[in-house]
Amino acid sequence: MTAKDVEALLGTLSRLPDVEAENLQAFDATDGLLLDTATDVVGPDTNVVVIGDRYGALTLGASAGLGVGHVRVHQDLVTGRLALRRNAVSAGLDGRFTEYELDRELLAGAEVVLLQLPKSLAELEEIADAVARFAAPHAVLLAGGRVKHMTLGMNEVLERYFSSVRPQLARQKSRVLMASNPKPAPGEQPFPVVESLPELGITVCAHGAAFSGARLDIGTRFLLTFLDRMPASRTAVDLGCGTGILATMYALHHPDARVVATDQSAAAVASARATTAANGLGQRVAVIHDDAMSTLEPGSADLILLNPPFHLGSSVHAGAALKMFQAAARVLAPGGELWTVYNSHLQYRSALERNIGPTVEEGRNPKFTVTRSRKS
Repeated sequence: MTAKDVEALLGTLSRLPDVEAENLQAFDATDGLLLDTATDVVGPDTNVVVIGDRYGALTLGASAGLGVGHVRVHQDLVTGRLALRRNAVSAGLDGRFTEYELDRELLAGAEVVLLQLPKSLAELEEIADAVARFAAPHAVLLAGGRVKHMTLGMNEVLERYFSSVRPQLARQKSRVLMASNPKPAPGEQPFPVVESLPELGITVCAHGAAFSGARLDIGTRFLLTFLDRMPASRTAVDLGCGTGILATMYALHHPDARVVATDQSAAAVASARATTAANGLGQRVAVIHDDAMSTLEPGSADLILLNPPFHLGSSVHAGAALKMFQAAARVLAPGGELWTVYNSHLQYRSALERNIGPTVEEGRNPKFTVTRSRKS
């Protein structure tokens, strides 16, 4: 394929089943810059791994544009995995990649790794450690991002794991960091991080990409102050569970409940499984990698707890929360309740009324609002 052919391919990509909107794209200039930079180090027989591909641009671009026979790929979000599969079929490139978790199997023998830089330095550190630990000794990591989101801290993280880190020339407000000569792995893998939370009396485990790490984020802290008001239920769901703090606390307070924790992030799911196990709940809390509870039966939950995100990638967008409200409306049983905490300025109450049913404000502090919505 020519460069124009690859550009045309990227233009056909869809974000589905993720939220779609005019200001949200399935690829960006960083994808194109990473693929162009890789032409100098990738040949048809090069062992290529892609990490952080959002909707398939890097994986399919490497197959079609760089002529790579087979790509190993890791995507944290289940929506990205589903979009890649869908886009591969549309492009006639199905079967040209294999999906893995972030582990030895993904990176064994990897010579070139293409990475969309994550927002979190902790996530970047977990990736850099895995590449240095498991990839080929001569591996090259090409890590690209939008210049406005890149920090010197990213260089510092990479320099801990690679002997050479060289920023490349920027183009279209994107830049690539080329890291080479991986350093020997320093002892045990640093993730998941395990911390005790004395204020809750639990242990929290967190992989690098898990929101808020092993800390208690302030929205969840506020929602937990209403735990005694929440009804005892047969089945409760922690939707967008992150490290599983809400699921853990509810299960500890309601030992007879069946508790499900679900998140679209593989790192969050691994973190929540580790957190529930660390608190003796591994057999009582089911943790699912899923997109907006798509695998749960309609009307199957009596209670859903939700601290929704207000970003989609690097864009501030209400679409993720609205998708979760719609999912909650499907999964809640009649009379079931959705307890939501959100930044007060977002004013979600009308959307909750519209999607779920009667909604009351249970509490508000200077930053957050907690509401209870009853399924009509």
